[in-house]
Amino acid sequence: MNGHKRYESNPEEVVRVRVPKKHEREILGIVESMLGANKIRVRCTDGVVRLGRIPGKLKKRTWIRAGDVVILVPWDFQDEKADVKWRYTRPQVDWLEKRGYLKG
Repeated sequence: MNGHKRYESNPEEVVRVRVPKKHEREILGIVESMLGANKIRVRCTDGVVRLGRIPGKLKKRTWIRAGDVVILVPWDFQDEKADVKWRYTRPQVDWLEKRGYLKG
């Protein structure tokens, strides 16, 4: 056995998902395009296309690409702009679709 343990992936593994908090004005959106300078165009679940800003904290640890599902917080004074709070992985997106959070 040469000293290495082999782990197999579990198809029944638990997926932890952060759900948008309505009282903090968080909404889901799908990234349409990357605009450069830490900005993205996002189609939100409320039907509005917003300009999203990726904060440095998120930019340094997470890659965001077109087609990704993200959590946004719209600005108080400009509703057509928003800050990105979270990016979902593929298993998390599947969970959201199964539970009805994403229409589609």
